[in-house]
Amino acid sequence: MIENHLILAIGLLLVVLILIMVSNKLGISSAIFLVIAGSLISLIPGVPALRLEPELLFIVILPPLLYRAAWNTCWKDFWANRRPISLHGFGLVVVTAGGIGLLTHFLIPNFSLALGFLLGSIVAPPDALAATSVLQQLKIPKRIVTILEGESLVNDAASLILYRFAVAAVVSGQFSLGEASTEFIFASLSGIGIGCGIAAILYLVHRFLPTNASIDTVVSVASPYLMYLTAEKLEASGVLAVVSGGFFLSYHSSKTLTSQARLQMLGVWETLVFVLNGVVFIVVGLQLPLIVEKLGDISLPKAILLGFAISVVVMLIRMLWIFPATYLPRFFDKKLRKNDPYPGWQSVFLMGWCGMRGIVTLASALTIPLLLADGTTFPFRSLILFEAFTVIIFTLVFQGLSLPYLIRRLGIMVPAKEEIENSELVTHLAGIALGRIMDNYGEEALGCAPFVRQREKYERLAKVRVRDSVNDPDKPGSPLTLEKYHQMKREIIAVRREELSKLRSRNIYSDELIRRKEFELDLEQISIGFS
Repeated sequence: MIENHLILAIGLLLVVLILIMVSNKLGISSAIFLVIAGSLISLIPGVPALRLEPELLFIVILPPLLYRAAWNTCWKDFWANRRPISLHGFGLVVVTAGGIGLLTHFLIPNFSLALGFLLGSIVAPPDALAATSVLQQLKIPKRIVTILEGESLVNDAASLILYRFAVAAVVSGQFSLGEASTEFIFASLSGIGIGCGIAAILYLVHRFLPTNASIDTVVSVASPYLMYLTAEKLEASGVLAVVSGGFFLSYHSSKTLTSQARLQMLGVWETLVFVLNGVVFIVVGLQLPLIVEKLGDISLPKAILLGFAISVVVMLIRMLWIFPATYLPRFFDKKLRKNDPYPGWQSVFLMGWCGMRGIVTLASALTIPLLLADGTTFPFRSLILFEAFTVIIFTLVFQGLSLPYLIRRLGIMVPAKEEIENSELVTHLAGIALGRIMDNYGEEALGCAPFVRQREKYERLAKVRVRDSVNDPDKPGSPLTLEKYHQMKREIIAVRREELSKLRSRNIYSDELIRRKEFELDLEQISIGFS
């Protein structure tokens, strides 16, 4: 039995790798290509049905993917965009759930409002994994990516809490708005508190205990599971626990982790997320025959038509929400309008179009209970599951595939400011390094070949000229030792890292740009053989 499962897992992984290579060759997002390929593969006669347990998604796959997404999202950028992220991540989820609830209540005979709200809570949240998988291959302004990824991180928690209330209402037949609101606030705040609390403990472990790169990496992989399971056990939001904990540890990673640990963790996490991404999206596609066969008395064409209508309304609600949510706060707040002028309609339209659904929608649908409290079958369970799957396919494929064309048509480009800031920071750091070289190694920098090359390198980057070499730069010079040269390189790395820390505290450059330069310093530091 174990051998069969192992063979199936290895075979699935090989199929995923081949399909990702094909998608890269075709220039199509791997997430979209894997969903389509999985759906087509599932239709081949003789292909075994692959049943997906919802616990596998919620407990095994979702925590590390959310954690990695939070780790890669800069906290300062997230906090700077907290208004649009909150409006879209919480407000839009509630509005979408309510809108789909009303639509399906009137369209489907005997489909109660509670069932409609349940379906709405399932299809409401755009998925962090889907958004990241599609957007990472497209060159768009960083702020749009930050808002979309931040929204996707918080709306998972909002939708799962609404889903919990909706299921309880259908199963028990009772619903209290006041009680639900109280539980919503408690689950959200306690989830954030648990995530930050566990992250603070892990911060102390990384900071003060004698760990090494391997230990730090193992702890980082275990962290999201510890946060998620603890929060869920205490009936808090596991999603918000993972997201808040990921933000906390990522923000302090420059203080707690060595260069070797950060680079090793990067490699492990890139591989882990790569595998989980591929498996998730192809498994979503492979669920097609299992979902179709559960429709029962409902005809497939009618179910597809209904799914198409729900998908269109989901997209329409997002568009109708995102324009007022973007422009009205600026219209009523003069200070906000001055500090953050009206964005172009093209950028707002693009954010409205980026509403791909994914893993959370499918996992929520799969966890709908089979029976009600009185032992009767859960009404319309198979139909809800099929409509959720249809919305995933429609939004991921239709919206995802059209994004590159849409970006070109809208003429959206990365602001020149981002490139200018990068150039300014490179010049500034080079000047800092050049100053340290001339202060501590001035004689060698003018007469010894390796030092001369380093000095000239930073002169070019800093766009200045100190002095011409006084000796033949091709000759090493007698005082030169390898250790002294490495000492100089360690010093100029340290002084640049210290400068980046100061710039981060003064909020002069974006945190994402600071991180990028810190990563370059990590690579440089590893190259001279120490951590």
